[in-house]
Amino acid sequence: MAVIGYSCLACRKTAGESSFGKYSFHLMVKDGSECLVQSDSIETGVIDAGRQGIRPIPARHFYDLVPRKGYYYYVDPKTSRFLKCAIRNGSFSEVGSVGLTGIALVENLTWLSEDSLLLIGYDTGNDVTRYARINTDLMSAEQGIVDIPPPSKPFNWISVGFVRLTDEKISIGYTYHFSPGPGRYTTSDTMHVDVLSFPGMKSLARYKDTRSTYPGGVNTKESYSFTDENGDFYFIACPGIIAGNHPGKPTAIFKIPAGEEKPDPDYFLNISASPIGNHAYGCWYIGNGKAIVRSERKDLYKGLSDHYKTPHFSFFLVDLHSGTTSRLDLPLDKGSSRQCVLVEEGKVYITVNSDTDGCFVWIFDPVTHSLRKGMQFTGSTDYILRMDKM
Repeated sequence: MAVIGYSCLACRKTAGESSFGKYSFHLMVKDGSECLVQSDSIETGVIDAGRQGIRPIPARHFYDLVPRKGYYYYVDPKTSRFLKCAIRNGSFSEVGSVGLTGIALVENLTWLSEDSLLLIGYDTGNDVTRYARINTDLMSAEQGIVDIPPPSKPFNWISVGFVRLTDEKISIGYTYHFSPGPGRYTTSDTMHVDVLSFPGMKSLARYKDTRSTYPGGVNTKESYSFTDENGDFYFIACPGIIAGNHPGKPTAIFKIPAGEEKPDPDYFLNISASPIGNHAYGCWYIGNGKAIVRSERKDLYKGLSDHYKTPHFSFFLVDLHSGTTSRLDLPLDKGSSRQCVLVEEGKVYITVNSDTDGCFVWIFDPVTHSLRKGMQFTGSTDYILRMDKM
């Protein structure tokens, strides 16, 4: 495998070496396969996914493969095992696993510390929401039930969209769905925020809000919430067709102030009613009261069948205090849900999959508002599924 103008850890490891790159890219190749590439830089360089990537096992992961400190983690839905994998000797290899009870699909993944994470998922067979606290060093798990109400008719599914930890409490945002069959569902018009003890997961308080629905989202897909420098917690509600599928409700950003437990009733940053004028799905904090949201263009796609493959997404800078918005001068992006924004040392790195301009990491300076191209993805690269700092 050749190295083209940058340092590619996945390409230059020797047998048995366990070093890893500073950044990880999960890429889709034009033949429909996926691959992983690690790099020490995203400012410059060229990556050809087909030539330089390592194929994961199983072959299809989409958004559920989460990198961390040289390892890749995911839940196998067939076996309900939580797996720890790494690139060893040029291959994607399992290095550890732990069995889970009732969690086949992850609704939320939250890192508690360097080697501890919290998984939350809905157990359809037993109609309960479950959690697992996993020590990723020992690959051991403490498991139990989250004390939030199960769905009641007509709803038959629950989505946990965000988790917020404060002292010995945990706040969980969720909503209910009705799914009459595969690929068909709608969402309640109400979102819920429950406060529970932690680590006991026993209910302490329950709140609901009808200003929007589907708070947050499956955060292995992309970012939906963050805490700012003041300790205020923000999350985006996503009722658009690829998330809540309740498009009559607006996409909006909510705030839970520092020291509070429920969304501020006087704070409601309505994205759909702003100059953005569409639904949005991802939200990333870049500092100084500013965030980036990724918004669809409903005039450019037909429906669910082409939503993921049509370039129609724009990136907007949002002032969380004034509510003002401005579009970043980037090509239209494709891919319905992507982990595509990183903030590091005052710079914002954004991956864009453009049918006209190609696949690049773009570098945004929030002070000067300048944009320039960084790393390029060429050859058989179709699009960038996710970009993570290891």
